[in-house]
Amino acid sequence: MRLGVLDVGSNTVHLLVVDAHPGACPLPAHSHKAELRLAQLLDDGAIGPHGVDRLVSVIQEALQAAEDKGVEDLLPFATSAVREARNADDVLERVRTETGVELQVLTGEEEARLTFLAARRWFGWSAGKLLVLDIGGGSLEIAYGIDEEPDAVASLPLGAGRLTAGWLPGDPPTADDVRALRRHVRTEIARTVGEFSRLGTPDHVVATSKTFKQLARIAGAARSAEGLYVQRELKRESLEGWVPKLAGMTEAERAELPGVSEGRANQLLAGALVAEGAMDLFGVERVEICPWALREGVILRRLDHMGSA
Repeated sequence: MRLGVLDVGSNTVHLLVVDAHPGACPLPAHSHKAELRLAQLLDDGAIGPHGVDRLVSVIQEALQAAEDKGVEDLLPFATSAVREARNADDVLERVRTETGVELQVLTGEEEARLTFLAARRWFGWSAGKLLVLDIGGGSLEIAYGIDEEPDAVASLPLGAGRLTAGWLPGDPPTADDVRALRRHVRTEIARTVGEFSRLGTPDHVVATSKTFKQLARIAGAARSAEGLYVQRELKRESLEGWVPKLAGMTEAERAELPGVSEGRANQLLAGALVAEGAMDLFGVERVEICPWALREGVILRRLDHMGSA
């Protein structure tokens, strides 16, 4: 069957269409996305009227794309920007009334679990104990385990969009602002390290999300055009060398780096500080980039339920 997953994230609204059935690898058929930056449209903790108007319009466009591509079953969900908005209930009701879409709002822990499932399926059982790091626009998800369900998960308010809006107003930011954000990021992450460390050393450390993919690309990883199955990794040593360079660049200069989109360039420094902090505090020298993440996890969970029905 043809499934569609509609991801209302903190940065983008992304419709991913796949051909899938239980027991088979989902095959991407179409991708439709729009930059929304909900995490940066929050006004005093609420999504303002312009942001809600834009969200409804973008969802309507995605629904038309899903219809055009023959989607049988649509799985719509929202993550941290909607989850944490003060007016989340009003936003969800307006989306339902004007589009017919019932957005499922995932908790941070659910995000971490579904992303972990996607990484486990991608790398398989031979990867052993997995530590999975995922930097979104609104939050950082961490998951660890040896099975398909992680043994420990955490969701921290350390998304690249959120931190950029709240901590890095300058272009380029001041050294004091960068130092303050670095301190904040490491304090937040350090509070969770003990919970994971007691479970032992992971056999494989995996990173997902656009932020990690872009950081790996500027550090020398293969281009996305070379395909999903090319191994890509990010070394902490390389990342530590890039952080001060990114801090000294303007948004326009970052947008000229290989693999960095114009819409994400302003968030790259904050994302790099989170990635560097996580890798350092968890004692990770390198991470392997996983092509699958939350959207694929949602699809896999749906297929599992279909297979057991």
